[in-house]
Amino acid sequence: MITYNNLYNNNNMKQIAALGCVKVFEHQQDLSVNPSSAMASYYAAEMNVRRRQVLIELNGNSFTVQAGAMQWIAGAVQMSSGIKGVGDFLGKTLASKVTKETTAKPEYTGKGLVMLEPTYKHILLEDVSEWGSLVLEDGLFLACDSSITQKVVARTTLSSAVAGKEGLFNLCLTGNGVAVLESPIPREELIEFVLQDDELKIDGNMAIAWSNSLKFTVERSSKSLVGSAISGEGLVNVYRGTGKVLMAPTA
Repeated sequence: MITYNNLYNNNNMKQIAALGCVKVFEHQQDLSVNPSSAMASYYAAEMNVRRRQVLIELNGNSFTVQAGAMQWIAGAVQMSSGIKGVGDFLGKTLASKVTKETTAKPEYTGKGLVMLEPTYKHILLEDVSEWGSLVLEDGLFLACDSSITQKVVARTTLSSAVAGKEGLFNLCLTGNGVAVLESPIPREELIEFVLQDDELKIDGNMAIAWSNSLKFTVERSSKSLVGSAISGEGLVNVYRGTGKVLMAPTA
């Protein structure tokens, strides 16, 4: 039996989000400072530049975590490589090359706690079932329920990737469970669009996640070249169909 002191009752670690077995804590201040760094640390906290940590409370279930992200484990928790044979290793190696993700993502199973390393990025908790299939921009994935299927999806056309300044391949999550994402933008600033047989046009690669059910193309902002020239907008990213898009309003 393990008793946790100064974890759940730590006045400097505020729980800011929770979904399923995942909790997100935010360090309100950096207490490990010296006189020369105290001022910078104070103003960083005032500007919402704070360390955040993800705590996974396992109760017989499994969670997949980005390699190198674990800080500590407590309880009867076993770790496996997440690689199921040579074929799976080769497939994940190829996927890692095109999505900038790690080849092996460890799986943690059992009953206990898994704490992830502190990060200054913002943490997003998403219910993947609400998206159908969730497509992510490179570098956003941090962890997810191991029951969620991870696969690589390609753009429908090469031109949509090149002209839209997006990657040709993206990580796609499908299934039921929680996905933990690292975002440079806080959830409070992100705009969520819910499309029902409609379309969304974005000037630039501002979308950080979207439903795989949406068709992504790059088109002129106007049907005519003259109209595009007059409006000052050239090509725009178009998401068409039924699904959701999560967009950062700032670059």
